[in-house]
Amino acid sequence: MNLEQKVMAEMKDAMKSKNEATLRGLRAIKAEIIKAKTEPGAGGEITAEKELSLLQKMMKQRKDSLEIYQQQSRADLAQKEQEEISVIERFLPQQLSEEELRTEVGAIISETGASSPADMGKVMGVATKKLAGRADGKTISAMVKELLSK
Repeated sequence: MNLEQKVMAEMKDAMKSKNEATLRGLRAIKAEIIKAKTEPGAGGEITAEKELSLLQKMMKQRKDSLEIYQQQSRADLAQKEQEEISVIERFLPQQLSEEELRTEVGAIISETGASSPADMGKVMGVATKKLAGRADGKTISAMVKELLSK
């Protein structure tokens, strides 16, 4: 079952239970899927990798908005963003803990032979591909920076 089918099934359940918060998040995901499928060159289909990157992009947008709303003391809007984040998280792979991320990044550093902060680009290229969906880029970058500066 692909992402679109999962979203449609959950949308039916959310409509039946009249869960507006979940429905709003699911509709946002469905809109992004439709947009991706109708892009020039997409051919009406999207790959699992594209679905994952689409969800990650949506998650990043929601987190950025949440941060802004919290800074501006807009609890009503912040709550809506938080609700959508929780819906999107259900479709993303389990996120790595800090300890697991440290282990993975350490392995990538030794694999690439990186030894100084100047090698960060080399490590980030491998890390972002290998850890796609399981950690966001900002967290990966901070961990790589921390481990290379030791």
